[in-house]
Amino acid sequence: MIYATFARIASKTGYCMNVYITGLGIVSGIGLNVSETLSSIRQCRTGIRLKDTTYVSEVESDNANLCKMLDIPETQTLSRTTLLSMKAVGEALTDADIIENDKKTSALVSSTSTGGMDLSEQYYRQMKTDDRKTRLRYVISHDCGAGTEQTAARYGLMHFQTTVSTACSSAANAIMFGARLIKQGLADRVIAGGADALTEFTINGFRSLMIYDSLPCRPFDDTRNGLNLGEGAGYVVMESEQCLMRSGKTPYCRLSGYGNANDAYHQTASSPDGNGPFGAMNKALSVAGLLPEGIDYVNAHGTGTPNNDLSEGQAMHRLFSGQLPRFGSTKTFTGHTLGAAGGIEAVLSVLSVRHGLLYPNLNFRQPMHELPILPQTKLLTDAKIRHVMSNSFGFGGNCSTLIFSKV
Repeated sequence: MIYATFARIASKTGYCMNVYITGLGIVSGIGLNVSETLSSIRQCRTGIRLKDTTYVSEVESDNANLCKMLDIPETQTLSRTTLLSMKAVGEALTDADIIENDKKTSALVSSTSTGGMDLSEQYYRQMKTDDRKTRLRYVISHDCGAGTEQTAARYGLMHFQTTVSTACSSAANAIMFGARLIKQGLADRVIAGGADALTEFTINGFRSLMIYDSLPCRPFDDTRNGLNLGEGAGYVVMESEQCLMRSGKTPYCRLSGYGNANDAYHQTASSPDGNGPFGAMNKALSVAGLLPEGIDYVNAHGTGTPNNDLSEGQAMHRLFSGQLPRFGSTKTFTGHTLGAAGGIEAVLSVLSVRHGLLYPNLNFRQPMHELPILPQTKLLTDAKIRHVMSNSFGFGGNCSTLIFSKV
């Protein structure tokens, strides 16, 4: 009765009750598109590999090849983050069958943490060698919003564009922001997600915090000792019910819930009792109109750091009253892609709903001594999944949760 009342109000005011996922785009260390990503997962093939002396998950395509795939001249100065963004956004638009005329009325909400840092590092290296030969065009794209503007311009997404940068919850917040635009009747269609490239700055930064593992990461394992960074991009196309009625598309699923919370515990650490993660998950359930027992799978943030996994574990144990659904971290496949993580993991969550996939938490061997919780360790390909919760928690206490539900 309450839902029907709100639906009538929404129809009169232009507000939208449901947000549907109609397109996916992804690039990471396990694939350059959705098809390659699914193939890697079905083979349990991780993208985390030793490069020089560091375990990272690197996209298996250099900038020259990315430019070739995107039909962009190599002489055009674009950051690697932007190239990854363009690759994933392009796939998502094609997947959703967005025609040129519809792109003009589509919004882009993108996110990043590193922005054009890779080009800034080139500028810095040149300046150290000979400051008379530096190229100022390398620092023009340093700002986080530059890649959003360049991607929007490439695809003609001119209705609205903005950039979100809230550390590792960035892309999840971008998707949440996009969903709210649709629900408030401010946009019919939003492409949302995030992109980030590997840089020396981020690798050395996490090393300075002493949370970079010298071995492949082991989320929720008692021997966990840190994260491995990755790079990539993940975007979803979200559309209103009115859009679907006009096009007749069959969506992947609904974005049924979302929530954001911040316990402001520490600049770089989550609260030991998991108040921020608990608040984000609880809010997402409330928006979705679900009880905790309605969740079939949690795509956990699961970085592999001692602090994060304990905090998130405490929050899940509390939220689900000790009866946790199956859960695990896909960062064992892609590495931690920072500002792109929420977008990449949103795509994986949608694929989980669509194909009945439960992803294995790779490298798990020994249960945490602090909590009686065990992640999913085997790939399941025919699971009955109705609702998937995806967590993204960042520095500064930025905690966000998305819920994707079967149509």
